[in-house]
Amino acid sequence: MEVEVKLRLPDAAAHQRLSDALSPFHLRTHLQENLFFDGADSELSTHFAVSRIRFYDGDSRCVLSLKARASLVDGVSRVEEVEEDIDPALGRACVAEPWRLGSLSASSRIMGRVKDEFGIGGEGEGKKGSSFVCLGGFRNVRAVYGWKEGLMLELDETNYDFGTSYELECETGEPEKAKEMLEGFLSEKGVEYSYSKASKFAVFRAGKLLP
Repeated sequence: MEVEVKLRLPDAAAHQRLSDALSPFHLRTHLQENLFFDGADSELSTHFAVSRIRFYDGDSRCVLSLKARASLVDGVSRVEEVEEDIDPALGRACVAEPWRLGSLSASSRIMGRVKDEFGIGGEGEGKKGSSFVCLGGFRNVRAVYGWKEGLMLELDETNYDFGTSYELECETGEPEKAKEMLEGFLSEKGVEYSYSKASKFAVFRAGKLLP
């Protein structure tokens, strides 16, 4: 179970203020491209699951993931997630021809699970109701910081076709403590924020920035 604190920033100015405040802790910045997949008959979304391929910094790295049973309450996200690194060229081939994801069911524990639990993939190209479709996606710029008490912070600028959102995330085993620390830091630095109400994927599927 992945547990994260997610705080939404209202605009680019707040994002810049927080970026400046966190600059002494900066470790690296990634350019990420996120693309999502479902079955031809919405087998994943029907069961509140989603598959994603994420490319880092062009095609320097590619990660396949499966998320399920997500919840987001008072700025704390909980989701079951498994990830695997795959060859970026293979990832691009799956984006171009999503049915190829099904051919990974023998070598990928994620695609094997998707085949067994959701009945998608493993039948090859052109098999109606058994293949994958690409839903599209979004890009984001993610700055990573090594902050206090070993907390790793991720400051995101997410670019959708319909607008840009800004968010601070922190994966932690003690979400209430981390949230209290982050809220105190943001207030001290004069950075406005609110609790995130939806995941980036939910915003993408809604087709609009949420208030």
